[in-house]
Amino acid sequence: MTDTLNRSHTPAPASDPADGTRAYDLDREYVFHSWSAQGALKPFVVASAQGCEVFTYEGETYLDFSSQLVNTNIGHSHPKVVEAIQRQAAELATVAPSHANLARGEAAKLIVEKAGDGFAKVFFTNGGADAIENAVRMARLTTHKHKVLSTYRSYHGNTGAAIAATGDWRRMPNEYAYGHVHFFGPFTYRSEFYSDSPEQECERALRHLERTIVAEGPGTIAAILLESVPGTAGIFAPPAGYLEGVRAIADKYGIVWIADEVMAGFGRTGDWFAWQNETINPSRATPDLIAFAKGVNSGYVPVGGVVMSPSIAAAFDERVFPGGLTYSGHPLAAASIVASIDAMTDEKIIENARMIGEQHLGPGLRALAEKHPMIGEVRGLGVFWALDLVTDRATREPVGPEIIGALKAELMARKVLPFAADNRIHVVPPCIVTADQVAVALQAYDGAFTAVAQAHGLN
Repeated sequence: MTDTLNRSHTPAPASDPADGTRAYDLDREYVFHSWSAQGALKPFVVASAQGCEVFTYEGETYLDFSSQLVNTNIGHSHPKVVEAIQRQAAELATVAPSHANLARGEAAKLIVEKAGDGFAKVFFTNGGADAIENAVRMARLTTHKHKVLSTYRSYHGNTGAAIAATGDWRRMPNEYAYGHVHFFGPFTYRSEFYSDSPEQECERALRHLERTIVAEGPGTIAAILLESVPGTAGIFAPPAGYLEGVRAIADKYGIVWIADEVMAGFGRTGDWFAWQNETINPSRATPDLIAFAKGVNSGYVPVGGVVMSPSIAAAFDERVFPGGLTYSGHPLAAASIVASIDAMTDEKIIENARMIGEQHLGPGLRALAEKHPMIGEVRGLGVFWALDLVTDRATREPVGPEIIGALKAELMARKVLPFAADNRIHVVPPCIVTADQVAVALQAYDGAFTAVAQAHGLN
C-alpha cells in the first residue's frame, strides 16, 4: 500500500561508535532536558533513522513504536519530504510572515481541503502549544468571553494557556494563565460517572459538561477545548454521540469548540482528522477551530497552526488579529507540509494506518491481553493504541512506575522503542508501518510482558 517495504528492514548505516560516545557526553554536559530531573538521565542516542526504524552508532536497529513523540506519522527520512525541504532551502530559506510565498499558500490550501466543509483559513504557528494559545485567543476575541473549559485527562502543551488547559500533573506547577476550568470527559474504562455502558457514559458526561457550563456561567465561557482522541492522557476515543453532543451544547450557549488534533491528526487514527472518524457524524460534530502541529509533516521542521471556520476568520477582516510569530508559515515547514500531505495521499498512507489498526494492531494487541492478565484494557484505532496495565483486572488497580520502567527496559532490550505514560504502554508506530513490522513488535511486547510478569509475580 505504501513504499514502506522498500525503505524498511534496511541495515544500519555505517557509523563511528566514537561519535555516539561524543553525542552522549555532549548531551549530558550541555543539554537540559524537558520534564526531567537532570542528574540520573541516560538518554538513548540515535545516529540516524529511516522509515519505521532508528539506528545507533553501534550499528543496532530498533523498531520505532513510539513515533518519537507520536509525530513521525510518515516515518523517518521520507525521501519526498526531505527533497522538498532541500529544494525550498535553496530557493527561499526564510521569509517574513507578512509576505506571501507559494509554499505557505499551498500548505494552507491542502490543510483546509483535508479539514473539509466548514473551514476557510489557516493561521500558522511554530508548534502545537502556540496553536492552542492562538486558538484560545481567537475564541476569546470573537466571543468577548474569557473562560476556557478543558478536561482533566488532557495535555495541550507547555505554554501559558496551553499548560493551564492541560489536566494532568504538569499543569499544577505552571498555573499562571487565567480563566481555565476543568471537567471530566468520558472514559468508559475508568468512568467518573459510575456508568455501566458507553451510552450511559456519553449521556452522563454530556450532562456533567452542561452542568459545569451553567455553574460557571455561560456568559463567561469562550471555548471548550478537547482533544478529539486524548493522546498522552490514555488514547480513548469518545463514545458514540459525545462529540455531536459537545457541538450541540457549544451552539446552545454560544461557545467556540476547539478540537486539539496535535497528536491525533493527519493519519494517526486512520483519518485526516480524528473527528472525521466513521463513528462520528461530521455534519453534527464539526469544530469551530482545529489546532494541529507535528503530525502534519511528521515533525521534520517545527510547525503548527489553527484551521479556522469562515465566521471566525471573517471576524478579523476589519479588525486586527493581535498575534503573530516570526516563523509563522516558515517556508521550510510549509514545503514539508505540502510534500507530506501529497505523499500521504499518493501512497495511501492514511488508508494503511486504518488497515493496520483494524487487521493487525487491534487484533494482535487484544490477543496479547488474553494471554497477559496485566493488560486490563486494549483501546485505540488506526496506529494509536494504549494498553492500560493493572495489578488486578477486577479492581483495575493501575500498575506502579516500577512495572512500567521494567517493561520499557525489556522492550528496549528487544530492539523496540516504547512510549509509556503513567500506567500505560502506548503502541504508536508510524502510519507507514507494515504488517510484518507489527508482527515483530507484537512478539517483542509478548516477551517483555512475560519477563516482567514473572519477575514481579504478576502472572
